[in-house]
Amino acid sequence: MLTAERSIVHLNVVDFAVAVERALEPRLRERPVIVAPEGTARACVFDMSDEAYRAGVRKGMPLDRAHRIIRDAAVLPPHLDRYERATAALFNEAKPYSPLVERADENGHLFLDVTGTGRLWGPPPDVAWRIRKTARDSLGFDPVWTVAPNKLLAKVASRLGRPNETCIVEDGEEAGLLAPVPMDLLPGVEREDLERLRTLRLRKAGDVAALSLGQLEVALGLPSRARKLHELVRGIDRSEVLPATARRPVVRVEHTFAADTNSAPLVTGALYGLVEAAGAELRERQLAARRIGVVLDYSDGVRVIRSATPAEATASDRALYGHASEALRRAWVRRVRVRHLRLVCDRLIFPPAQLNLFEEEAHDVRKGKGLDRALDKIRKKYGLEAVRVGRTLPVQQRP
Repeated sequence: MLTAERSIVHLNVVDFAVAVERALEPRLRERPVIVAPEGTARACVFDMSDEAYRAGVRKGMPLDRAHRIIRDAAVLPPHLDRYERATAALFNEAKPYSPLVERADENGHLFLDVTGTGRLWGPPPDVAWRIRKTARDSLGFDPVWTVAPNKLLAKVASRLGRPNETCIVEDGEEAGLLAPVPMDLLPGVEREDLERLRTLRLRKAGDVAALSLGQLEVALGLPSRARKLHELVRGIDRSEVLPATARRPVVRVEHTFAADTNSAPLVTGALYGLVEAAGAELRERQLAARRIGVVLDYSDGVRVIRSATPAEATASDRALYGHASEALRRAWVRRVRVRHLRLVCDRLIFPPAQLNLFEEEAHDVRKGKGLDRALDKIRKKYGLEAVRVGRTLPVQQRP
């Protein structure tokens, strides 16, 4: 029985896309499976079964190379709509056990806060076992489950477990669980931080936990990211499991190109247009974003998601574009043409009220906010096309 104040259950359907396809076609359970968009140039692996993984196939690997590694694998196209519906079905199986049920993503990950539900449903491991059994019986896939004092530890524990294994993390066991874990298995670690830590031969959470906060600030160069990492390797996570009825506040805008493209002016122009739309909505709702994400869908079916985290929450078009451009730079690393672009602004809060330390900075901020307000007012009255930034114009119309 957990002694922590909170008891968080995490459900994780391993190799989710393959699990869904096998639930629909049981004969696939008898052979290795690769999910990838066949018939497209430079197709890459979207997901693979455990048999294919043990043979050496990895996500993002070129499909022709995966074929050479394991020639008898069944290759299926990805069906994103099926996977979203399957996640929703798993969510519905979990809802009766707690009002706090959160979908971590659309790939078969759920969190439940079952703190204080013991008189109704018994200990947290019993709740997790029941949900796993009903999912197996009614949906056809078998999620791994873990129980821990917070979401971070529950998620890491599920990444360490094998299919059909479970893990219960007691309060006070954080250091022992995390110490041997490679840093790239911890959720929320930025790629740049990983690279910098590796140059210092800091590869495991225990290595990083041995550093003081001051030493981490020197290593990373950014105090905010150092503080985040300092807590992460110690298993500190204060985030709450959202109610089942709650939706995370988010601003999401997207653009589908008329024809698949790898033109930098077209893609960056479309991105700035999305930034203007997202910024206007944020300002209308009197909110600011603490994370800006870019989702790129390539013509071969591969989806790449990258995000940037501002030092301060923002709703400014110029600040949003700067961070969105950084996320785009890290997502756009393939030569394959781009089909669809999405901008996601989340972790929304009311804009910070802290004053700028220097008058020159304060003046620049006031100017930027004034310009945004003026543009919003003009566009609201005369339409979005009334005022346009040059980079959002069609390429042939740009000066």
